Amino acid sequence: MLLLMWPTRPESLTSSSNGEYRRGGRVNSIIIFLKRAISYALRCLTFKTIYSSHLFILLQFGGIELLLPSKSRIPSRSYCQRCACIIKTEYPQNADLPQYLSKKEKKPFPIPIVELRRAARERLKNRKGQPKRRAPPPKNGLVIKRMIPVAYDVLNARITLINNLKKLLKVVPVQACKWCNEIHVGPFGHPFKSCRGQQASIRKGLHEWASAIVEDILLPVDAYHLYDRLGKRILHQERFSIPRIPAIVELCIQAGVDIEEFPTKRRRKPVIRIGKNEFIDADESELPDPVPEPKPPILTEIPDSEILAPSSSEEIILLAEETLQAWETLRQGAKKLMKVYPVRVCGYCPEVHVGASGHKSQNCGAHKHQQRNGQHGWQAAVLDDLIPPRYVWHVPDVNGPPLQCELRNFYGQAPAVVEMCAQAGATVPEQYKPTMRLEVGIPLNIKEAELVV
Repeated sequence: MLLLMWPTRPESLTSSSNGEYRRGGRVNSIIIFLKRAISYALRCLTFKTIYSSHLFILLQFGGIELLLPSKSRIPSRSYCQRCACIIKTEYPQNADLPQYLSKKEKKPFPIPIVELRRAARERLKNRKGQPKRRAPPPKNGLVIKRMIPVAYDVLNARITLINNLKKLLKVVPVQACKWCNEIHVGPFGHPFKSCRGQQASIRKGLHEWASAIVEDILLPVDAYHLYDRLGKRILHQERFSIPRIPAIVELCIQAGVDIEEFPTKRRRKPVIRIGKNEFIDADESELPDPVPEPKPPILTEIPDSEILAPSSSEEIILLAEETLQAWETLRQGAKKLMKVYPVRVCGYCPEVHVGASGHKSQNCGAHKHQQRNGQHGWQAAVLDDLIPPRYVWHVPDVNGPPLQCELRNFYGQAPAVVEMCAQAGATVPEQYKPTMRLEVGIPLNIKEAELVV
């Protein structure tokens, strides 16, 4: 709330014949005062852009109140000593839409390379004159026990999400372009000319829509399965002899999930380091036989032939809420696992590798891969590299008029899973509201859009 106070008593104001107020021989028009008050409010809010569809102005004898449901901070210096300003908000609104990264450009580092080098120099400086410390898990080959339940929750959340999306596709239509990887949640595709696929110039950027499947919503990101995550790096000649599985499943396996189809080596003693990349496994013959511990059950995917659509609107809403909860559990749990188990991604292509160092397979086909001999440019991965959110245009009203090309700047975007659940009746989480632009007044026609400043 922004409170602008005019330090004048009501009884000290005298009215003139032309409707103006006089004080001490100086004419202070109400209109001039309003303009000055609002201009001061705008000067205070220039430090952070605020969008608001609810602006309430209350004129009293001694002041004006501007109620803005937004979040900002007023600078420490005061432009007017006679005014007191307070602004409160619940959450930021109308954030910038996710940028489209060209395939000809390298992905930005999560942490700038200058900061990484500075941190490395600090570590070397602090280690001088100190004895070498043993590497903590998982660098020493052991599994972090407190992360095992998180890994099981992430794996089960992924399977629950896939099963629920198959059911939601029966009631919430999703369209996918035949030529590019863009999708749209709704009975009809959007009219925006944003296709970058083959023959896009002939079609003038228009999409050709068809029914989407689960793989269009949740992109399959595969990675090599490592029997020993501390072993040697995968060579180019071994790229066909090692199985590839979903990257999130490989991350859960390295974090402690046991799957019979994909065995992995579990150590009970830390390894003995000889060099930077050389180690010897400790002798575990003296240890007693491991006692099997009870572990959470792993869910299974439902075949497409056994998928049943929800019968009532209440079941659709409950299914959408459960799907949204599984989506949040998947992303939050994967984010926790990535903080302790390193994940690498190529800076030029979507290739992901779960491990401290990327593989040596020369299968990168991105822009100018000939100069790198097909080798990947490995860097630290972020959550969106492991679980791509697939942003789609948010439809304000499914039963209303379709999206218009001229009003594109007024529409928001949301991950495809969130948009499907929102159209099915689920409550949108707070973190997705800024890009969805839920509180933006959309003009009814082009003439109204031209009047927007």
